[in-house]
Amino acid sequence: MTATAAHSDHQPRPDQFGGPWGALLLTIVMPTVSFYLWSAVAQHGGSLWLPRSTAELLAMFPAPTWDAAAMFAAWLGLQALLYVYGPGRVVEGRPTEHGERAEYRINGLFAFAISAALLVAGIAVDLVSPSAVLAQLGPLLTIATLFAVVASALSYVAGRRRAHLERSTGNAIYDFYMGAILNPRIGRHDLKFFFESRIGMATWGAFAILMPAAELQATGSLSTAMLVVSLCQLFYIVDFFVFESNLLTMIDIIEENLGFMLWFAFLVWMPFNFTLQQQYVLAAHPSLATVAAIALVAMHVAGYYVFRDSNLQKQQFRRDPSQPIWGERPVTMDTARGTKLLLSGWWGLARHSNYLGDLTMALAWCLACGFGSIVPYFYFLYFAPLLLNRERRDNAMCKRKYGADWDRYCEKVPYRIVPFVY
Repeated sequence: MTATAAHSDHQPRPDQFGGPWGALLLTIVMPTVSFYLWSAVAQHGGSLWLPRSTAELLAMFPAPTWDAAAMFAAWLGLQALLYVYGPGRVVEGRPTEHGERAEYRINGLFAFAISAALLVAGIAVDLVSPSAVLAQLGPLLTIATLFAVVASALSYVAGRRRAHLERSTGNAIYDFYMGAILNPRIGRHDLKFFFESRIGMATWGAFAILMPAAELQATGSLSTAMLVVSLCQLFYIVDFFVFESNLLTMIDIIEENLGFMLWFAFLVWMPFNFTLQQQYVLAAHPSLATVAAIALVAMHVAGYYVFRDSNLQKQQFRRDPSQPIWGERPVTMDTARGTKLLLSGWWGLARHSNYLGDLTMALAWCLACGFGSIVPYFYFLYFAPLLLNRERRDNAMCKRKYGADWDRYCEKVPYRIVPFVY
């Protein structure tokens, strides 16, 4: 980790994810996987399945409904209003290669608190029926997917119009998937930040409230598995909004263009696939012993400590490289660029210890669902390769930036994610 920010000074090559053909495949596979997983829980009791007829295959893709469209529009509108008009501070992002800066309104904790309060109040007075909302989960998935496709197309067109100011490959298929524009905006408001924070994370949080409420509505009580998963996820989501400004230092915001990969991730992958554990609990009713629940909560807390403490060390070092870490003056390494690389704390043990914490929490949520199906483990099975790939991409980016200095740094910090192991 560095004491100063970086931006890419290179033109991307179409070699990530298998190039254009890989991008085309992923554009098809990501929605198909999401619809299949929804079907596995909603139509097959949480089990993996193979279609026995064309009708069964087509049933995997539910038609949109007006009720689902109204829910989607109302939620999107509420989040937009809270983002634009809710109290909060406005900060500028890092400058692009051409000196442009996007603006970001940091008021996610306020917006999520208001959204959650409205949702809970609506449930309490029977204005919102959790079971009725979740009955529209399939149609909502379809609408969100269609929105992602249209938004990706519009982003691609906007990127091509600004091609001289943007980093893109010129390959239409690849740029549609990876994006042709870094910070598309409506007025001063950055769409990438808004959809990742206020739609991806906040919708995940809304579902994490609705699903235990639906179980309570149906059975009159909350299962231990539902309680563990939902409380741990809501804690994680609230923590995200407490430290929302940290998102501005993440690779999603500073490096990735906004294309189908991110549009689909924010609109579909995060809210629908990250709640597969609760969806599975509602469908399959797995049991979880109290002692196991306590162990999994402890596992979540341990993972959270590594995740949050390592990220705080990174942020602290960027603000003031002289601040003590673990009670001692940080050890650093000078580079030819004039910046410093951190060799203390979690960042002296591994180059991405924060990923270890994230993966530990993810596994705890999945284990709470037992071993009756692999479906609720999708989050971890997807997340682990994603973070492994992200670490490799970050490593390549730092190698381009620091050259031989990065090689020296890797000799001093040889472990990538798991200290003393990997």
